[in-house]
Amino acid sequence: MKKGLTYKDAGVDIEAGEKLVDRIKPFAKRTFDKNVLAGIGGFGAGYLIPEGYKNPVLVSGTDGVGTKLKVAQAANVHDTVGIDLVAMCVNDILTVGAKPLFFLDYFATGKLSVETATDVIKGIAKGCEIAGCSLIGGETAEMPDFYPEGEYDLAGFVVGIVEREKYITGEKIQPGDVVLGLASSGIHSNGYSLVRKLFFEILELKIDEYVEELNGKVYEVLLTPTKIYVKPVLNLLEEVEVKGIAHITGGGIPGNLVRILPESVDAVIKKGTWEVLPVFRFIQEKGNVSEEEMFKTFNMGIGLCIVVSPEDAEKAEKVLKEAGETVYRIGEIRKGIGKVVIK
Repeated sequence: MKKGLTYKDAGVDIEAGEKLVDRIKPFAKRTFDKNVLAGIGGFGAGYLIPEGYKNPVLVSGTDGVGTKLKVAQAANVHDTVGIDLVAMCVNDILTVGAKPLFFLDYFATGKLSVETATDVIKGIAKGCEIAGCSLIGGETAEMPDFYPEGEYDLAGFVVGIVEREKYITGEKIQPGDVVLGLASSGIHSNGYSLVRKLFFEILELKIDEYVEELNGKVYEVLLTPTKIYVKPVLNLLEEVEVKGIAHITGGGIPGNLVRILPESVDAVIKKGTWEVLPVFRFIQEKGNVSEEEMFKTFNMGIGLCIVVSPEDAEKAEKVLKEAGETVYRIGEIRKGIGKVVIK
């Protein structure tokens, strides 16, 4: 008799999935706090709402890493994109003042490599530690024929908490307020379709090639993890009234800062008030990319914008610098119609 068809014959290895769960449990457990009721391996994960909140609002967010994953897969370096995944989610909910509580991930691939997936999730756990949240669950999906060999996709989900009266909306922003910019660590996780076209199609650079203008190998520069701003900014919120926060992702400063502005004001951002990282100058020069396109696509060296009153600006800068952030005064709020002007 012929051997009966199995799920493994069809391309799904349940044992590999179980092995992965066993491997990642220690990394996840390190992120647990006292509010975690159940973690990795169950059908659902429980989390107690922390004590001390009078009128708590739960804030959720979800995101991915985009085609930066293509760079990681080409370089066979998988332990940094998990940090990117966490960063993209927690920085988003931070904009309303929310403290991230717990995180879940979704890892999908055609054929599961336990080693690759372990590296990815190890990075996710590290990102959660940096952000101060618990990695309490996730899903690994092995889908034969759906993804090319060696490729995978990631999605992340975060839930945070903030007191209702401290929920930041941007509605208090007014003329005279100061816009502070927190330095990015690099490209972060947006614009990689343009980056890959330039680096690998037009310039035909190798993934491990050293580029003098970038002071590093291609994969080292392109895989620099997205900066996680959670702890310094939460600390700032205890010291200063913050009127608005914008996470600078796809759309750049113009496309993200505008999302928190009242219709009665404009944000005027002054070029030259912060350091534009070498990677952005390289992209603009080598790709002949217009300045407008650069600002519309990339963060240009600013990963987070914070709006405070002029009397609080100096203190805010001090608090953030003491927390290890590089801070610039990049603009001001003026009367207007709710737009961002870069000049």
